[in-house]
Amino acid sequence: MRQVIIVGSGPAGYTAAIYAARANLNPLVIASSVEFGGELMKTTEVENFPGFPDGVMGPDLMVKMQEQAEKFGAEIVYDDVTKLELEGDVKRVTLGNGDVHEALTIIYATGSAYRKLGLDDETRLSGYGVSWCATCDGAFFKQKKVAVIGGGDSALEEATFLTRFADIVYLVHRRNKLRASAALQDRAFADPKIQFLWNKEVAHVYGDEKVTGIGLLDTETGEEKTLDVTGMFVAIGADPRTHLIHDQLELTAEGTIKVDGRSSRTNVEGVFAAGDVIDPTYKQAATAAGSGVVAALDAEKYLAELSPELLALATTPAEAAAV
Repeated sequence: MRQVIIVGSGPAGYTAAIYAARANLNPLVIASSVEFGGELMKTTEVENFPGFPDGVMGPDLMVKMQEQAEKFGAEIVYDDVTKLELEGDVKRVTLGNGDVHEALTIIYATGSAYRKLGLDDETRLSGYGVSWCATCDGAFFKQKKVAVIGGGDSALEEATFLTRFADIVYLVHRRNKLRASAALQDRAFADPKIQFLWNKEVAHVYGDEKVTGIGLLDTETGEEKTLDVTGMFVAIGADPRTHLIHDQLELTAEGTIKVDGRSSRTNVEGVFAAGDVIDPTYKQAATAAGSGVVAALDAEKYLAELSPELLALATTPAEAAAV
């Protein structure tokens, strides 16, 4: 049995693993068989993560985080969690291969998944003009024309932010009325760089190696026209990956896991949550990493307060192998 099992391997999960491993908690990281490394594995250059003044490729950053966690003793398993049993002193994690791992604490850091339009070329050109994060990628589109897809608060926030870089920002919405707050609408309507394209849906994303344009379908007439842009920012929401803990952990109105104040403590003793799965607002690699620090420290404090008898149940990998 482990002291700590970390479910998730994005910036939050790996940072939690680094801190837990350095505290000699011998964490086991369940990194997923497909989506290990989180959303940064799907990006290209990251310019706003501290410590990399020349930028770093998203996958390279995650590999470095993983290597750092392993250097201090974290163990990585590439499989998918199919079941979590969180009640009681001993938590159980069932994997796709049938293995069951036990731990005294769980750090849940599965992140969130941006909603997609569902187009094949959207996925193919991800990181090559297609983005879900203006804060992450906006600086790559200086003096360019870009499109933001959506009509809610996040879409208008993305569009307004992108006006710092792009010459023209098209706001593409499938209806003729926005869902965003009045204040955000007023700001966007007053911005000369933002142009609104009403009753339009994205039917195609064009480009061989990079985005060269998008095909917009008029929802009223059915007519399709091509819009010449080099960037498309999809801002139709994101869903926290909470399917494994429904009916076990308390959620917020936004669907994220509810934690106690600035801590990572959930409503279940010994279960902590970190990263985008608790964050409905910021969703940045750096904030997720910081959240992972909090979770590891909270788990360490929780373990330090357990009875010696309960702590004695947890073994290191070396001790387990010797049994």
